[in-house]
Amino acid sequence: MTENVRRSRVGPTVVRTWRRWPLEIARAWRRSLQFRTIVVTVALSTVAVVATGTYMSISIGNDLFQSRLNQVVTESRNAATAAQNIFDAADAASDASTLSLLNSAKSAIIASSSSRLIALLAIPGQTSPSSTVLSFSSPELTGDVISDQLQDEVAASDGGTQTQYWQSVSLADERGDSQPGIIVGTPLSIPGVGNFQLYIGYNLADAEQTLVFVQQTLWLGGLALIVLIGLVSWVIVRLVVEPIRLAAETSEKLAAGELEVRIPERGEDVISTLARSFNGMADSMAAQINQLAELSQVQQRFVSDVSHELRTPLTTIRLAGDMLYDQRSTFPPATERTAELLHTQTKRFEEMLSDLLEISRFDAGSASLDTEPTSLVRLAEDAADQMRSLAEQAGSDLRVVAPGGYTEVEMDPRRIRRIVLNLIGNAIEHGERRPVVITVDSSPTAVALSVRDYGVGMSPEDAERVFDRFWRADPSRKRTIGGTGLGLAISLEDATLHGGALEVWSAPGEGSNFRLTLPRRRGVTRGPSPLPLEPDDVRGAQASLGDVRRPEGGDRDA
Repeated sequence: MTENVRRSRVGPTVVRTWRRWPLEIARAWRRSLQFRTIVVTVALSTVAVVATGTYMSISIGNDLFQSRLNQVVTESRNAATAAQNIFDAADAASDASTLSLLNSAKSAIIASSSSRLIALLAIPGQTSPSSTVLSFSSPELTGDVISDQLQDEVAASDGGTQTQYWQSVSLADERGDSQPGIIVGTPLSIPGVGNFQLYIGYNLADAEQTLVFVQQTLWLGGLALIVLIGLVSWVIVRLVVEPIRLAAETSEKLAAGELEVRIPERGEDVISTLARSFNGMADSMAAQINQLAELSQVQQRFVSDVSHELRTPLTTIRLAGDMLYDQRSTFPPATERTAELLHTQTKRFEEMLSDLLEISRFDAGSASLDTEPTSLVRLAEDAADQMRSLAEQAGSDLRVVAPGGYTEVEMDPRRIRRIVLNLIGNAIEHGERRPVVITVDSSPTAVALSVRDYGVGMSPEDAERVFDRFWRADPSRKRTIGGTGLGLAISLEDATLHGGALEVWSAPGEGSNFRLTLPRRRGVTRGPSPLPLEPDDVRGAQASLGDVRRPEGGDRDA
């Protein structure tokens, strides 16, 4: 019973292994240049060897048969001539009986040919009684071996011993096995007796054995040649493909950032020239990358140093500007307007300086998170309250929808609040006095916030560049909030620092929708966002635009 169970388990395993072979071969065909080259070479060589071997086998077989046919025809003609001479001489002398004459003819036929398969048949319809007595046939030529067609052709011939007819037949050997053979028929005339047909059979077993030997030699030689071609192809392809494979691996390492890897240089052939050229290109690329990295570090250091150095004079200017701004009512109108402009531009300059410092921290990799448990809904509510007066001035209705997201999640509230404020400010700026909807929702693995406006929207090309630094979709558009052109770039960096994502959907005339997705726990995959990137109202569904509502029973994912 145990043996049967073991066999039943082994059977499916073998079947599965056989089923995987075509997949493994297909995979090797796609991935290995060496495998493809060897397979194509061996396949074409096999076709060539098979075609050549088939042609040679047929040609040799035909030549052997034709050579043997010419031989037996000549022997048969000589034997028939010798027998006819005996018959003619005996008739002239009239000194031999009929039977002794026949024996002499048989001896002459055997002496003139290499075959003992002889048949002498009288032509039917003759009145001489001796014609039946003289007819004889070897046992191998009895029955249907001599066909009626051959007998008719020989009987109808009137050319004497020079006219011969032959036919391919199957002859039985001593063991009764069938072997190829030829029967040659020749007309004979015995004076005073009548007309006869002489048939001599020749066994072609020796020619067939020769042909089989030649064919076996050809096919074995062809198989050995194919194997040899396969081995030679493997060696040659390996010599050619190995440097290419090494170059491919080296290029992959270079692309991965390992700028020190190089291809070994050996010899002075084309492959060595390729290796030297590749290494030269790698050296040049590494030098340029290092130079760019140094320039980037210099640029980052310059921005950071300049930003820090500007803080002290900016603080002094800000204090003086605030003092003038507080006393602007005592100034003449022109001076009062100047104090207001100084205050506004100084504030904007301070914001730009803060953004540049933040960008330099991201570039230097020194930005860090100061996390604490925070409810994304509460943070969105605070941001909306902070921006509500600005929205009212712009004529936009600021609304919050929060079906989820009440559970506190580990995040840096300062950075997330900065993202939300920036998204709301942009939505108000481009909202065209239409509602701005802030939606918060959550799933077991992520929390998400989206800011939807119904303003001018952006083209797909503009949406791809919206997170670029200092980029604006419409530079000529009048701004009411100010801004440095770095807000969305910093927001994207803040989201990435949390392990989240900041994405945008926009369409001309349909408005825009920015979606922030954060993982519920740091270091855990956030999974799909609980909010759609393309708004429901665009897809034909009815979006809920009510005020903030807490679902009964609290957060659905709490």
